Amino acid sequence: MSGPVVHFEIPADNVERARKFYKKTFSWEMQPMPDMNYTMVRTTPGDANGMPKDPGAINGGMAARGGPVKSIVVTIGVESIDAALKSIAKNGGKTVVGKQSIGSMGFTAYFRDSEGNVVGLWQAAKE
Repeated sequence: MSGPVVHFEIPADNVERARKFYKKTFSWEMQPMPDMNYTMVRTTPGDANGMPKDPGAINGGMAARGGPVKSIVVTIGVESIDAALKSIAKNGGKTVVGKQSIGSMGFTAYFRDSEGNVVGLWQAAKE
C-alpha cells in the first residue's frame, strides 16, 4: 500500500492570529472556509484542482485546536480509507475518527499510531 504525505493540519488556539503569523512569516496563502470552520493553507502554487505543482510539495489546513487535532498532523494519501484502517488496526494502531466525507473532494479519517501520534488519512474522490 502506497502512502505519500499529501496534507498537513496546524491547530491553533486563535486561528486568526495563526493565519496572520504564517501569512506574514512565510507568505502562505490562506483561504478561510467558514462553513467548515477550516482554513485551506497554500504553501506552494497549485494546479486547477489545488494540488501542488512542485513534486514533493504539500499544502494543508488550519483549524481551532480540538478533537483529534491537538498538535500538527500529517495526512497520508491512500486508495481506500477502509482498507487502511483495517491495516492500521491489524498492526497496532487505533481509529480516532472514522471515515468522513468532505463533499465532492473525497474522504478523511484519523488514527493513532503505535506511538500515540494522531495521523490523518485522505482518500481522493474517484474521478
